[in-house]
Amino acid sequence: MVKQYYVYIMTNKSRTLYVGMTNDLQRRVYQHKQKLVEGFTQKYNITMLAYYEVTNEVHAALARENQIKAWRRSKKIALIESVNPQWKDLSTEWG
Repeated sequence: MVKQYYVYIMTNKSRTLYVGMTNDLQRRVYQHKQKLVEGFTQKYNITMLAYYEVTNEVHAALARENQIKAWRRSKKIALIESVNPQWKDLSTEWG
C-alpha cells in the first residue's frame, strides 16, 4: 500500500491560519476539532479545514509544508481561495 501525506491549512472564524502536515488527515483534523492538539490551534480555536493537498512522498510533503509556512499571508489566502473560494470546512463532506 502506498502511504499518503497531506499538507493542510486549518483556520477559524477570524481566518487565523495554521499550516501542518500529516499522514492521516481525517484523524488530524478530528484532533484539532476536539482540541486534542495543545498549542496554537487549541488557543485560537482553529477547527476548520480550508485547504489540503496530497503526495506519496514524505520529503515532498515536508518541503511543501515549509514552503507554504514561509509564504506571506496573502499568498496562503490565494492558495486556499484557488480551490475553496467560499472558505467552507472541507472536512464536513466526510460524514
